[in-house]
Amino acid sequence: MVLQLTALALFDRIAPGRYLCASAAAIELALLHNFVWHLHYTWRDRRDDSTLLAKLVRFHLSNGVVSILGNLALMRILFHEACLPLLMANSIATLCCSVLNFFIGNTWAFVSRQPE
Repeated sequence: MVLQLTALALFDRIAPGRYLCASAAAIELALLHNFVWHLHYTWRDRRDDSTLLAKLVRFHLSNGVVSILGNLALMRILFHEACLPLLMANSIATLCCSVLNFFIGNTWAFVSRQPE
């Protein structure tokens, strides 16, 4: 989350007023960072024979979709409509998406696939 908020602040400084584009770019950086951490720490006991690319695709189809769509929708509401500060709105949006992301990661993206 620190990486995402830092990236968002930087992207917002580079392109002020483009909060949805800045949010999407920050989310993508955080997704790639989180993928590496989940692979090596969170679900390191769930090694299988699928390729790194297959795992990354599963992760992006699950956590990526939830994070990007959920975060951008909530940013539109929290930042644009409710006028919360950018980083506060993004923090709330990220926390809202994180529970669903963990569940999806645990049950699909990093599920242990046993060879048959």
